[in-house]
Amino acid sequence: MRYTNSNMVKCLTIKAIARCAALFLFCLLPLKGICQTGENTVNTLVEMGFENVGWTEDGKERVYVLQNSAYRLNGVGIGKAVDVIQKMGLPDKKPCRVIVLDNNVPQISLYYKPIIGDSVPEASRADWNVSYDLGGTWKEARKIKRENSSLFKVDVVVYPELSLKNLVITQIYQVLFNLSPAIEVSLWKGMKLTAQMVCPVYNDGYGTLAGKIHPGFLTLQQCVRLPYNMWLTGTVGAFNAGRYGGDLKLLHVLKADERFSFEGRIGVTATYEWDGFEVYYGTKTRLTWSLGANFYWPQYNVQVSLKGEQYLLGEKGIRLDLIRHFRYCSIGFYATKAQGAKSNGGFRFQVALPPYKYKRKGYIPRVTPSKNMGIAYNAGNERYYYKGFRANASENIMSNNSFNPYFIKSELLNF
Repeated sequence: MRYTNSNMVKCLTIKAIARCAALFLFCLLPLKGICQTGENTVNTLVEMGFENVGWTEDGKERVYVLQNSAYRLNGVGIGKAVDVIQKMGLPDKKPCRVIVLDNNVPQISLYYKPIIGDSVPEASRADWNVSYDLGGTWKEARKIKRENSSLFKVDVVVYPELSLKNLVITQIYQVLFNLSPAIEVSLWKGMKLTAQMVCPVYNDGYGTLAGKIHPGFLTLQQCVRLPYNMWLTGTVGAFNAGRYGGDLKLLHVLKADERFSFEGRIGVTATYEWDGFEVYYGTKTRLTWSLGANFYWPQYNVQVSLKGEQYLLGEKGIRLDLIRHFRYCSIGFYATKAQGAKSNGGFRFQVALPPYKYKRKGYIPRVTPSKNMGIAYNAGNERYYYKGFRANASENIMSNNSFNPYFIKSELLNF
């Protein structure tokens, strides 16, 4: 009997210790889960193809940093990232901020603040506020280690280019269609190298030089974010429209009302022409500039711009643009009037090209078509005046609006 009772006491003691240990571990598991939530979320975003992903947390809020490199449309990509963070990455009873980068330069942030009494699973896309404001934690967030860096990763982007002109009475349109692959690589924060080759596919009426394979854009572009919602972008190299030189652009968005923005641009360029791989260039430079204001109407995703400009022939004028942005396209109208020239106008559009989702494999070069393709129609058939240039192959009305917080908010709500 004594032997049996002794065994029973030992068993009860072991069971008590096991239960205490289990209870202790159970209490620690939630704490461990909260601590690892940020890391697990970062790993999931990296697996999805997002780049420059990181996170940090202090006593006030949790911050995620990421760059959409997995989805063609920023609104769609940011929405997918928000879904993941809502599911597994929100802190307990604390605000959360997501800072979105472009080539490692911060563009916008999304901010979620839980309401007392709400549980984490109740968070939805509609609860996130989107703005250019990065919050007070950005100074610390920019120092954190980021996973899946975009630096030195090569994209081979194929730009389809279509040109039409109606100058011959017996022919409806003369046509030039090019496929122009470009190597695009990020060298450091905000710096992008673009080297393009123009490969004519069909040339009817655009001359022998346009029918030869020749270089296109060859540029170095540096973008920096300045205080007070300002972005400065400088570009040097060979542009389109047969111009080479330098271009400087400044964008300022009002903090008090982010629907309003102001922009200025100045360029100093000269002419060049490719005959195959032989280049002819001039040394006489031209000064071009643009100064104007923009208003964004969030209800309809409509942007109105009014600018004073100086064009390549030295004529000064004004330009009005009215553009409506949709998920897969941007469509707009423009009107111009310059001194010594008849008024002119037309329409322009950009259409997003598939595939809409893609992924890199390490540092293996990724080959994709350009994000979108567009045409500007010259209704007045003006051939000499109102001429300018683009400083980069990816510059257009759709890409310029891709980080607009009002547009991103509308995309979050319309998924």
